[in-house]
Amino acid sequence: MFIGEYQHALDNKNRIIIPSKFRENLGEKFVMTKGLDNCLYIYPMEEWTVLEGKLKNLPLTSKDARAFVRFFFSGAHELELDKQGRALIPQNLLEYANIIKEIVSIGVSTRIELWGKEKWQAYNEQNMDFDEIAEKMSELGI
Repeated sequence: MFIGEYQHALDNKNRIIIPSKFRENLGEKFVMTKGLDNCLYIYPMEEWTVLEGKLKNLPLTSKDARAFVRFFFSGAHELELDKQGRALIPQNLLEYANIIKEIVSIGVSTRIELWGKEKWQAYNEQNMDFDEIAEKMSELGI
């Protein structure tokens, strides 16, 4: 399980150091792809395989399903950590997430999300009513 929030910066080769707490569960190879809300998702290979299976089962006749599968897989890159625990973020993903230099990585249970620092701050400054969101989640049985 991935939890916590970490701040770091890209180096001059567009690499980030994956926090050691995340590396324990991530493994040496993993998948990075476009995420929702213009962030990046990182999945351990095991989780990616589970997600891939679910996406394969979406109906090909559904326009929305086809669009979502295209979005998710077209941005996907299989990556590896180097000996210093760094990963190279592909240019197209940096552009998608509008990541310039500073990054916030957050653990979200089965995945890691990478956010540009400014975008993460803006997301957190939105006037979200978490009491209302919690109430909606309880209606879903959570």
